[in-house]
Amino acid sequence: MGRKRKFSSKGWKTKEARSAKRHRAKRIGGPGKPDYERGNVFGEVKNRKTKVTKPEVRKIIEKAQKQGAKKVEIVSSSGFTEPAEEHVARFYRNKVKLLRT
Repeated sequence: MGRKRKFSSKGWKTKEARSAKRHRAKRIGGPGKPDYERGNVFGEVKNRKTKVTKPEVRKIIEKAQKQGAKKVEIVSSSGFTEPAEEHVARFYRNKVKLLRT
């Protein structure tokens, strides 16, 4: 029988650092801050089992715009719900990228 893995706080930090490196950005992180930044592009990384929902996407976009972001990248390991994808396609086509890793 296999041993169960415990949640590790290092997992999400590693995921953020890898995403920042992959997007040639500076990792920032911390409460109320984007996970990474590249010029006027802010990135938010979500590493979990459930898909990112439309209200979460809206909240991330609003937070980034308040901090002066011109563009936003949201990276998720599990993907996004259909309403979230439709919302971005309809209202933020050129300003927000939804990326799945």
